[in-house]
Amino acid sequence: MCSVKGIVGAPDPTPFSLTMMDPEAFLDLANQVTKLKMYPYFDIAHCAITCLAIKDDLAAGAHLFSRKHPLACWISSMVAIFAGGLMASLLLGEPILGVFKNSNQLVIATLVWYVVFYTPFDIGYKITKFLPVKLVLAAMKEIYRCKKVYDGVTHSAKIFPAGHLPMIVIGTIKGNGAGFLKVFERLLRGVWTPTASELLQPSFPTKACLVASVIFVLDKKTELISAPHALVYFGIVIFFVYFKLSSMLLGIHDPFVPFENVFCTLFLGGIWDLMGRAFSGGKGAEAAANNPGGQQKSDAHAAKNGKADSLKKKE
Repeated sequence: MCSVKGIVGAPDPTPFSLTMMDPEAFLDLANQVTKLKMYPYFDIAHCAITCLAIKDDLAAGAHLFSRKHPLACWISSMVAIFAGGLMASLLLGEPILGVFKNSNQLVIATLVWYVVFYTPFDIGYKITKFLPVKLVLAAMKEIYRCKKVYDGVTHSAKIFPAGHLPMIVIGTIKGNGAGFLKVFERLLRGVWTPTASELLQPSFPTKACLVASVIFVLDKKTELISAPHALVYFGIVIFFVYFKLSSMLLGIHDPFVPFENVFCTLFLGGIWDLMGRAFSGGKGAEAAANNPGGQQKSDAHAAKNGKADSLKKKE
């Protein structure tokens, strides 16, 4: 008898489940992601993306500003790089300068700042701006962001064990501190833009960090999420990385906007404003229909007054 393998065109006897990823292997991968060390490679990616954003914000004046005001350029870059820790320390009553206690991180941030702003022929900026390199750095930055959000929630949970709101606030700020300190960071460079406040115009990273903080709090303090912590953490990492790369490659900048529009329409007065405009518009149309000659009479009266004024001027 010939075996199944010997028959041409016979189906593969390998079970379908073996072609899929083993759940234990997936959980092991998630555990490895939660244990990733941020120093030094992810720190470098974070510093590079932050300095790149500052130089892009300076636009055409970046070269002149970095030459004329190197101290202000360095301080603004350090404030943006360590913004999450600075704001979290301020809100939690901890020493603000404590975020600079790790000299190795400060040296790495300074070296990356120097490479982005001062390398000959701007080669450092051009390399970090090169799309494949920027994609890798951005993905690493989002993994770093997720770690910062989780660390913020965990740290605030030790200070406020029953305070869910402080955990969410600190987690959000740790994840996107540069966005919240953008106005202050620009002020250090001599630019005052109060309308750029993250509270007035929340960016997608802020919204994503807020959602991630809520999920981490629910996972840590409630029984609503039954999945292992590693899977929850890994899922948020995938969410961050996916939408960051989508914004860079596909132009999908804020997937929360449709949900925000629906929420504002239903719960923040939008539907009542629409009904009010429709009602007032209906009353105006009805009044115009009931008095069609009113507008013509007023126009004729205005024309007569205009002629009378012109005759008086001629006299």
